[in-house]
Amino acid sequence: MQYKLALIGFGNVARALAKLLVRKQDVLKSKYDITFSFTGISTGSHGCAVNPNGLDIQKALDLVESGQSIHPISSSPVSNSLSVIQHSQADVMFENSPVDYETGQPAIDHVRAALNAGMHVSTANKGTVVHAYQELISLAASKHKKFMFESTVLGGTPIFSTFREAMPAAELTSFKGIINATTNIILSRMEDGESFDEAVKYCQRMGVAETDPSGDVDGWDASIKVAALATVLMDTPLKPQQVERSGIRGITPEMIAKAKSEGKRYKLVASAERKGTAIKARVAPELVEASSPLFGMMGSSTGLTFRTDVLPDYSITVTEREGMKGGPVETAYGLFADFVSIASIVK
Repeated sequence: MQYKLALIGFGNVARALAKLLVRKQDVLKSKYDITFSFTGISTGSHGCAVNPNGLDIQKALDLVESGQSIHPISSSPVSNSLSVIQHSQADVMFENSPVDYETGQPAIDHVRAALNAGMHVSTANKGTVVHAYQELISLAASKHKKFMFESTVLGGTPIFSTFREAMPAAELTSFKGIINATTNIILSRMEDGESFDEAVKYCQRMGVAETDPSGDVDGWDASIKVAALATVLMDTPLKPQQVERSGIRGITPEMIAKAKSEGKRYKLVASAERKGTAIKARVAPELVEASSPLFGMMGSSTGLTFRTDVLPDYSITVTEREGMKGGPVETAYGLFADFVSIASIVK
């Protein structure tokens, strides 16, 4: 089956997705009978392009990666993301605009517009899940379309699909772990003798931290991931503002050294636990003992332990090569897996 694809947001993750789809096109055709073309692209600073008959994706990649506008490859004038959605005639829209922790916009509007236009949606944007999950799931169902979001937490690691497909009717009662790789790199490098500022600058050079690192170091990224997990897997709406949050700015080299001398280390720990009908959620630095499964997660390693009513402790650990730019290939794979799942479901 032929699919027309729209990419809203064309940063590292979306470009990695485009390259992955092209690389896997023969496998998609032979194993799943999936063919595709790109019919719409919206970027934050390199313009927009649409062509229902198909865009030259390699040309789009070359233009953006050389700092040029993609407008010349468009078959008609489009000036913003919503117009790209409207005119692309896509079957599947991938939403990868920057995350707004407080409102989830404009990603929510993008997903809403795509579903109303009859498109399936896959997103890596956590804001859509924590700020509009029930609305978007209901809208997708009413349109007989899919709203999928495997890449919103731990990149392409199949957390949501594992619970959906491999653990039916399991009730999640709590989870705990490390879900922000940047802070884990910073704390690991501080343990090796760097200052906080030196470790942050390293992450910025490697592309795993933004120019303004506050989303990571102040715990916002981990908090919105906690909110997404609780909202979906614990069936309880939770906003990042409802997560008790403190970051790692207050962790000093002296604190790191003292912990190390005692055989302990600091980690930014994310957790949520059901208390009656409410969820108690927290993101904060914690001293962990050598016996903790979190103790050995160094560098960009991340991982979670889930506790359910049927499986007391189910652990997922993800290790990424330090220096990766935020794991765009892994995140892109989650979007890719969503697309294959969508295509398999709608056949």
